[in-house]
Amino acid sequence: MASAAFEEIVEDFEFLDDWEDRYRFVIEEGKKLTPLPDALKVPATKVDGCASQVWLQPEITDGVFRFEGESDAMIVQGLIALLRKLYNGLPVAEVAAVDARAEMARLGLNDHLSAQRSNGLRAMIERIRAVAAEAAA
Repeated sequence: MASAAFEEIVEDFEFLDDWEDRYRFVIEEGKKLTPLPDALKVPATKVDGCASQVWLQPEITDGVFRFEGESDAMIVQGLIALLRKLYNGLPVAEVAAVDARAEMARLGLNDHLSAQRSNGLRAMIERIRAVAAEAAA
């Protein structure tokens, strides 16, 4: 149920042999993101449960879910980029149907993230799902 953009990431990961290369790829994806304006880095957009600073700014237009995000940690910034590829452009009603943990597992990330990073990833996914569920209701 992943988007075409996320499927491209899965294909790219298949060509990367070791985890240093995969981490570098995730970090490079994060570097491509446009920084959030400081005005959006407020308590309402901050994600609790992350070891690093994380802000997610959702936007729902005509029933389509999108979000921007930023983190002060390079690997987390990369995870935001991967989540954007997974969720952005979906109808808001379909966001809850995405099994983000299973999709990320296709990349092997569940086995190679620290416990703190895994908790942060889970917190970001929960925030995305909660915002979409509220908008779909």
